Amino acid sequence: MEQAKARGVTSSDLKWIALGLMVLDHIHYIFGFTGWVPEWFSMLGRLSAPLFLFCLAEGFRHTHDRRRYFAKVYGIHLLMSGLLFLMMCGVLPVRPDGFYPMNGMMTSFVILMVVFQGIDWLGEKRWLPGLAAVVLPLAWPILAGLLMRGVPALQMPLLALGYTLLPMWNSNPDASISVIATGVLLYAFRRNRRVQAGAFVAGTMVFSFLLPLLLLFQSPEFHWTMMFTTAYEWYGALAVALMLCYNGERGRGPKAFFYAFYPAHVYILYALSWAAYPLLAGG
Repeated sequence: MEQAKARGVTSSDLKWIALGLMVLDHIHYIFGFTGWVPEWFSMLGRLSAPLFLFCLAEGFRHTHDRRRYFAKVYGIHLLMSGLLFLMMCGVLPVRPDGFYPMNGMMTSFVILMVVFQGIDWLGEKRWLPGLAAVVLPLAWPILAGLLMRGVPALQMPLLALGYTLLPMWNSNPDASISVIATGVLLYAFRRNRRVQAGAFVAGTMVFSFLLPLLLLFQSPEFHWTMMFTTAYEWYGALAVALMLCYNGERGRGPKAFFYAFYPAHVYILYALSWAAYPLLAGG
């Protein structure tokens, strides 16, 4: 019985796989200006975010201290999103070509953890806090946008708030509504692995295949091969195979390393690309 339970991959295994795929994706993202990094680095990297979202849903479900879990993720979000905002505003210098990393998966994690808690409260019939935790993080960017239009003087303060203390799901590509929706589906159906897998694949195909297809189809330059060569975000649906191999075990792994590696590798790769830019640009 123990052996049967141990089959498959643990949460730590999934994190290591996702981490490796993420590094490939970010090498292509940051060093793409060289023309030397193959596109398949990012194609494989499409599996990374869904796997991390799956691990987030499982981790939040099983952690013994949700507040501490949230605090760690929130701290990394503040660091990375704060630096992103400063680069966007021109306060911090950026690479000569104007590129700066917009990686912000931790922003999505912060928003999702609040929504996850709201889902649990709704399950406990705690309607008021549950609805607030689910609706407010999703409505906040819309409300902020309306306020910025109505009172232009509030634009910078609200943007600063949305990139730091009260994160917005539209503040960076890693915090899009499709990422949030994927995380919600994975958590909402967490008790039934097959239903969860089906919901994940369906959601990914709607947000990352059908919607981009409809947009691209309007272009006179559209060709069906673009869905496999440029608009390949939907490749992330393939991560379902690894999710179905999950055995429910946490596994062993250096938790502190996973937290530190995400911001560290992004800024190390960015610094290296900046240092090498004069030599590699246009290569």
